Amino acid sequence: MQFLSDNAAPVHSAVWDAMRAADAADTPYDTDALSRELDARFSSLFERECAAMWVATGTAANCLALASMVEPHGGVICHEEAHIEMDECGAPGFYLHGAKLLPAKGEGAKLTPGDIRQVLSGITRGIHQVPAQAISITQASEYGLVYSAKEIAAIAKLAAQYGLGLHMDGARFANAVASLACAPAQAAGPIDALSFGFVKNGGLGAEAIVVFDPEKAEILRWRRKRAGHLQSKGRFLAAQLLAMLDNDIWLANARAANTAAAMVAVGAGDRLIYPQQVNELFVQMNPAERAALRKQGFSFYDWNDASVRFVTSWATDPDHAAALGKAIAAL
Repeated sequence: MQFLSDNAAPVHSAVWDAMRAADAADTPYDTDALSRELDARFSSLFERECAAMWVATGTAANCLALASMVEPHGGVICHEEAHIEMDECGAPGFYLHGAKLLPAKGEGAKLTPGDIRQVLSGITRGIHQVPAQAISITQASEYGLVYSAKEIAAIAKLAAQYGLGLHMDGARFANAVASLACAPAQAAGPIDALSFGFVKNGGLGAEAIVVFDPEKAEILRWRRKRAGHLQSKGRFLAAQLLAMLDNDIWLANARAANTAAAMVAVGAGDRLIYPQQVNELFVQMNPAERAALRKQGFSFYDWNDASVRFVTSWATDPDHAAALGKAIAAL
């Protein structure tokens, strides 16, 4: 009974079907019919004009998006536990040619305008310090908390005040949309670029960079090629994204994952460190309790000395989720 990560979930059957259907001769790179369809499909989804580009990984999506906003001498304000800071092996510095991450503190791995101002207030020595040029927030956060439209608007207002780009790491953006029960445009807010995650939610090997600034989109096309992410048979990546968008499979999958997490959360009760909003749960548990759950067949990650992390996916068996909830309650 696997609760390690939604990355371990299987690929949705619609994705396999779409890739098989794409296995026919077409023009290479991103000039095929499926890749050319992406801009219009994502513009419709977000209710404003945008450019959408496929890449193979979330790390590439995050770093390439930021590279379109930040110069080598610049910096990106992010949460101190953001994926780009903690889990991407220095990739932002690599893709941004030495640009620096400027970590900020914030409850539940979320940032507020006040948290961001704390970082900005320390940049006072002109050319001797790294200037902030962008902000990166995560929807949903690394602790499974969701930004409301109002919270994003407040950060966007601050970004505009300081002339900063605003990027959203949306590895679990679908889960956030499902949790908020709102339109994708509201869950994204007035941002400049979004890394729209699909792999955790039923995809095979394709993520989308959605850019709302045409000038930045043009820069990004060159940077994607230079970074080695312009795949020659890009139609197979485009096919995955379109298949997930068709019939709102991406949203149905996210709802299923969130529902499974809610079943576990009932059993976790007061052990939850943060309220369940998406498909990640952080639960207080001592070593003996962790061992007892593993002995019953549950797999999960130890997060720190006081907690463990459970992640559900679109394919989590509801019986497994219910069993985990009962097992936690019985500890």
